[in-house]
Amino acid sequence: MAWSPKRDLIALANRAGEVLLHRLANFQRVWSLPPNENTGKEVTALAWRPDGKILAFGLADTKRIILCDVEKPESLHSFSVELSITYMHWMEVTEESSVLTSFYNAEDESNLLLPKLPALPKNYSTTAKIFSEEKSDEIMKLLGDVRLNALVLGGSSGFIEIYAYGMFKIATVNGVAGSCRGLCLSSDLKSLSVITEIQNSSDSEAEITYFQLDTSLLSSYLPEVTRMARKFTHISTLLQYIKLSLTCMCEAWEEILMQMDSRLTKFVQEKNTTTSVQDEFMQLLLWGKASLELQALLMNQLTVKGLKKLGQSIESSYSSIQKLVISHLQSGSEALLYHLSELKGMALWKQKYESLGLDASGIDEAITAVGSFILKANELLQVIDSSMKNFKAFFRWLYVAMLRMSEDHVLPELNKMTQKDITFVADFLTEHFNEAPELYNRKGKYFNVERVGQYLKDEDDDLVSPPNTEGNQWFNFLKDSTHLKESPLLFPYYPEKSLHFVKRQMEGVIDQCIQKPADVIGKSVHQAVCVSLYKVSQSEDSTSQLFKLPFLWNDKTSNLHYVLFTMLENSISKIHILRRHTDTSRSVSNGILAVEFGNFLNNSINESSDSSCLDAHFYDDETVTVVLKESVQQEGKERVLAQLPLSSVYVDEDQDRKSIWDSMERLDERSGEIPTRTVFLESQWRVLENMKAQYVSVNGIRKVSCVLSSNLRHIRVFEMDVEDDGEVEEEEEEEATQIAAGEPDEPNQPADGQDDVCDASAEELPDETEEHETSLDP
Repeated sequence: MAWSPKRDLIALANRAGEVLLHRLANFQRVWSLPPNENTGKEVTALAWRPDGKILAFGLADTKRIILCDVEKPESLHSFSVELSITYMHWMEVTEESSVLTSFYNAEDESNLLLPKLPALPKNYSTTAKIFSEEKSDEIMKLLGDVRLNALVLGGSSGFIEIYAYGMFKIATVNGVAGSCRGLCLSSDLKSLSVITEIQNSSDSEAEITYFQLDTSLLSSYLPEVTRMARKFTHISTLLQYIKLSLTCMCEAWEEILMQMDSRLTKFVQEKNTTTSVQDEFMQLLLWGKASLELQALLMNQLTVKGLKKLGQSIESSYSSIQKLVISHLQSGSEALLYHLSELKGMALWKQKYESLGLDASGIDEAITAVGSFILKANELLQVIDSSMKNFKAFFRWLYVAMLRMSEDHVLPELNKMTQKDITFVADFLTEHFNEAPELYNRKGKYFNVERVGQYLKDEDDDLVSPPNTEGNQWFNFLKDSTHLKESPLLFPYYPEKSLHFVKRQMEGVIDQCIQKPADVIGKSVHQAVCVSLYKVSQSEDSTSQLFKLPFLWNDKTSNLHYVLFTMLENSISKIHILRRHTDTSRSVSNGILAVEFGNFLNNSINESSDSSCLDAHFYDDETVTVVLKESVQQEGKERVLAQLPLSSVYVDEDQDRKSIWDSMERLDERSGEIPTRTVFLESQWRVLENMKAQYVSVNGIRKVSCVLSSNLRHIRVFEMDVEDDGEVEEEEEEEATQIAAGEPDEPNQPADGQDDVCDASAEELPDETEEHETSLDP
């Protein structure tokens, strides 16, 4: 569960692999995104971008991160990671400086200097939705606000990566052991707190450990990191635009265009004469006579109607591809060149950008790769141009020849054919109608009449029919010039390769160029503190790690990291609060406290209760929301939702200064040394009747909390700061329950409904809750 930071929306992920978005009012569903082959089925982490416009979720089975639009269940951007993600945190930088303010307020120069990218035609596949005519502003939505925000990913085997704007990797962090259970990057970018679960061997108990990492390089070079990240985010978006343009081009090319090749190959295999196909067509051109076999091929297999259709398909397909190359591919490539050239200028300012790993030589290689891609796109345009002329003349002649064979009337305007036209068709036949046995071994066909499709094939093979460069004066000049051959001013040209191949090569070079800053910044991150907290007993249930404590929080105003976790003491699960300053050099406020609660339901107010803490989340910088389990006799009244003000915990500032940072012992082995504070809450709690509440997700900005039952099938939503005639602060708004198997419109959910987060709305009376719980059991 994850509340939107800006709206009354909560995102839920269930075990069927669905991501669901619900509105607070009546718990109404806004949309659902079922699992599919492009995303995956096992959602392990959720995070909202700080502006609330994009939801990110991580998938364990496909190792992908999806950025999804809040308005519609559509993927705006996705990328793969090396290991499966177990936790995500998306933060916004709140630091201010005059340099940053001027950068934030300045208009992006690329908008002034570059023409607006043309929207992709919406009649192609769903992959192009992000840049389609209806969504031309989506690219800006994906880029978001100029103020730097960072998506921090934590996974198994100590995997941690930081992505600026959720798209560009600015750090690959090493040196942390175990599987990530929680992480939090401070808003001043000075430190990263991580909680991991370290399993030394399969039969030993896992150890929960807290790390504080020093990320001061990011905070020291914040304006430079922001500018660099913004540039790379533009580049990532443009690469996606080029990829989608190429996808549209592949869809515009039709399989029908291969008909001529396959029919001619079949003709070669079936004919009895030794005359070549080229000679057969030449005889028809020069003498107007065709062999019986050629007549059968033309009249029975190709047919006049089929020829017309083929001609129309070629014309419409080629002109569509031509438009996409000119308007989309070229404008996207030019914008890419612009941003890479700006990035090169930044890299040459070594005083500012060298420490961040920005390398001018790597960017030069990227610029060269984009240049090669533009050359290949231009080559495709020339091939389309000549193919359209050739096919037009060839089909016009063949159409008339076939009409004569069928003794149909030939219109006078079609009958005119000059000597120039005949020479043109003869040249076309000579060049395209040669039988090639080696081609049959490679592609299973003897001919390659259609020359455009080979450029759009996503394969490593060389082109079947590369362009003929013989006699090209520029090529001869380059060959003879020793100075120009290796010149960095000339983009390399790959005449044997397809457009797809050159595009993949370009993406690889740009990725390499982007990767270096992530490695350099990652290596600068070092461990400041490592504290072993406690051991996890193997008897614990295997509920998703999404919910479980520990929980991390960053207080932006006082620059403090807080860790909430529970440890067993005399069979009671006490909540512990550990806090550290984000500036690793400062020891102020660093320490740990244990909290126990006064009785809620008994009259004897001065006794400490046997309340066990089940879950805890920071509601805001001053308050923690907790779910407690009371040891009471009354059935259905053992769960309590409470608000714990930090002011009641941190009364004496020196109380938690116990030095725990230098010792090698685990905290649970030193629990007796940890100072404990007993807190008595007067009105800031509420009994959760008839609900086995286990987990809570809160949003202090919207003043709401969402409580989830232990079986993951019941949800109650509370408005937290409602005061009604002096009654308790928490006011239940509604409860939502769903029987997963009972909803016919949800085919993706498991039949028994066991594993689903509830997601449909239903008003229930409190005394009906238990009834519903039992009815859900299979």
